[in-house]
Amino acid sequence: MHTISKVWLFCLLLAMSTVASANLTIEITRGSDQALPIGVVPFEGSAGMPEDVAQIIHDNLDRSGFFDPLDRSSMFEQPSKADDVQYSTWRSLDVRYLVVGRAERTDSGYRIQYDLMDISGQRRMMSETVTASENDLRGAAHYISDQIFEEITDIRGAFSTRIAYVTAQGVGDNTDYGLYVADADGRNSQQILTSSEPILSPAWSPDGGKLAYVSFENGRPEIYIQEVNSGNRARITSFEGINGAPVWSPDGRRLAMSLSKDGQPDIYIMEIADRSLTRVTDSSSIDTEPAWSPDGRRLVFTSDRSGGPQIYQHRLGSSETERMTFTGNYNARARFSPDGENLFLIHRSDRGFQVARQEIDSGRLVTLSDSTSDESPSVAPNGTMVIFATQQGNNGVLSAVSADGRSSFRLPAAQGDVRDPAWSPFLNE
Repeated sequence: MHTISKVWLFCLLLAMSTVASANLTIEITRGSDQALPIGVVPFEGSAGMPEDVAQIIHDNLDRSGFFDPLDRSSMFEQPSKADDVQYSTWRSLDVRYLVVGRAERTDSGYRIQYDLMDISGQRRMMSETVTASENDLRGAAHYISDQIFEEITDIRGAFSTRIAYVTAQGVGDNTDYGLYVADADGRNSQQILTSSEPILSPAWSPDGGKLAYVSFENGRPEIYIQEVNSGNRARITSFEGINGAPVWSPDGRRLAMSLSKDGQPDIYIMEIADRSLTRVTDSSSIDTEPAWSPDGRRLVFTSDRSGGPQIYQHRLGSSETERMTFTGNYNARARFSPDGENLFLIHRSDRGFQVARQEIDSGRLVTLSDSTSDESPSVAPNGTMVIFATQQGNNGVLSAVSADGRSSFRLPAAQGDVRDPAWSPFLNE
């Protein structure tokens, strides 16, 4: 009984920054002083369309931290195609890149033509025609945003990805929990699971088609895998004690997790095909919150073996485990950057719990967020942003910060206490 109490006290400490969220608009809370000036002109023919495609593109680029889009009210003219662009006009507005376009109704939806212009070089960088149904105009806008972002930055855009998160509404025994998926901008949210018992730790499969998570629906923590589109789900663990923190391997064949079936919580790996288990750690400490390296050869995890939560790394196939974090007395919930060169984690400073980035080679740790009650960081698949849950005043919000800490923004979310956001991988690869 003493051991179980200690376990839950530790897990509670790791989750101290549970937050509440309401229906919010996207709000840029900190912009980058190195952002590239760009203009996104309202698309000709867009009046009456159910979505303002140009505005969605504007907002996507703004949130990325790489761009500083010009406000529409400052536009002297609104060309719709490349041949109409007066370069001198846009240079006078200090615009470096310009997006122009037009939309027309078709029998099956809309045809959208857009051009990306290099104002300084006085040339058209790219031109494309996109078709979309009326119900997928937001998807088309995210796709166009991805193409523009990559053309200018040489970094793949992540606007067409999705996020997942958990909400809780109510008090005490009357609390309802929901598992949601939404577009990367927080819009188009859909509830894919509801429960009268807690849901924790959603994690995306590498193909973006499934979520693994922890559910207490049978009175104790158990791990489930659910297909996002169909809703089909299966329980994969139901051991005595803790079944927690599932996370997919890069090849999608295994799940790392924290189990206490043999005593204290340790890190295990499950082969999904036959559900066989391999024990990774075996210590008297509490080991939890595993995360895979991009190459699938290492796991990082949170452990109290040094007296408080710190990040450790284990090289699979060996007995080698090393401590990774030494700055401060609390570092938890680490996630690798896609290139494997950095860890993003929750660090406790004298100002509270904040998202931080640690360079793996140097060990240098940099605080990224300026809030004080952050939890559950999750990295965009292109490595440019980190989403997390936090508390802002009396309102809880979903937030994101750029990987360099120069820009941040808040996202809309479903009503309720919001926990455990998770960013999907690239979709449709």
